[in-house]
Amino acid sequence: MSEPQRYDVCIVGAGLVGLAVGTALVESHPGISLLVLEKEARVAAHQSSHNSGVVHSGLYYRPGSLKARLCAEGRDAVYQWCADAGIGFRRSGKLVVATRRSELPALDELERRGRANGLTGLIRLDGAGIADFEPAATGLAALHVPEAGVADYPALAAHLAARLESTGARVATSRAVTVITHEVAGVAVVAGGERFGARVLVNCAGLHSDRVAAMAGIDTPIRIVPFRGEYYRLAEPAAGLVRALVYPVPDPRFPFLGVHFTRRIDGTVEVGPNAVLALGREHYRGTPRVWSEVRAVVTGRGFRRLALRHWRSGLQELITSRSPRRYARLAQRLVPAITAADLLPGGSGVRAQAVGPDGALIDDFVIEAAGSTIHVLNAPSPGATASPAIGRHVAALVSPWLGRQGR
Repeated sequence: MSEPQRYDVCIVGAGLVGLAVGTALVESHPGISLLVLEKEARVAAHQSSHNSGVVHSGLYYRPGSLKARLCAEGRDAVYQWCADAGIGFRRSGKLVVATRRSELPALDELERRGRANGLTGLIRLDGAGIADFEPAATGLAALHVPEAGVADYPALAAHLAARLESTGARVATSRAVTVITHEVAGVAVVAGGERFGARVLVNCAGLHSDRVAAMAGIDTPIRIVPFRGEYYRLAEPAAGLVRALVYPVPDPRFPFLGVHFTRRIDGTVEVGPNAVLALGREHYRGTPRVWSEVRAVVTGRGFRRLALRHWRSGLQELITSRSPRRYARLAQRLVPAITAADLLPGGSGVRAQAVGPDGALIDDFVIEAAGSTIHVLNAPSPGATASPAIGRHVAALVSPWLGRQGR
């Protein structure tokens, strides 16, 4: 094999997080040599394009957590990036609706968190006030969150990749990483049959982040468990029942937000997603199962403990995924006029959810440095929203290898 091509920084993964890290690095260190490796033939092939396109406000997250801080910072940057590049976005606002009295304390806590996280314009509504924003929605009370919205994330990712290449960075697709070794000068990487060297490696591999970390010799107890979210879309004229974003009060035991409504940037209205164990890290609707990956997940200590703790709710999610009528009943809690006949098959996504050895679903972002490598081990939703701020955070961790003023 020929001598490796050498770079200052190699990023593994060209989703929104990886591209945002690259963007922050070229802005803070002009002239740096940068390589972004992506195993797929295009950028943003997985979580960055298999989501509902929501720009999250930062309402849900524990004040002071990395997720709360980076979501708030990233939200405004996403809107600004889209505005500057002429990419579609809309600050549509959203409603979080309590439909049962048992949900009212959780709605109170969301309001407290939202205000603690610096959200502006939050409005607490009674049942009658819900109709001012969403006439077809019903509930006992709600929060209106004006800073939430939607954006065209695939277009934003393509723009970031093109902008990186215009600065001289290389974005190399169809380059799956197969070997990572540590050297005196940094790391050596084999990807797509080519050899590369870098002073620093940044792992932004999303669904495969734990695998890349293991390849780099990092002993982390975190394991990625893939959860598939399945969407429906509303047929006309039912799509006219939803103006913007309508969410339930989430179950505080889980990081998933429950079945909700999203009017996307193209005007279609999605319903969902649910959350079921994916039968493979890239197991979307209509794609083959990967049993070797399923076995690796279900035999893991953390997953076994998770399954023992939450098997009832997991079974309910599985049943829901097989029954449009049951899915419609969940949707009717928020918008009663919806029927099963209004639900058309939609897309699906796979969430890279980190699970600890104790079976706990890891809620906060996890970013760890080890030697000349940095690993983004947990950055699911709101990872897309937070990506500009994650990029700046990781770039600051890389800076000691590059010097404050660049090379």
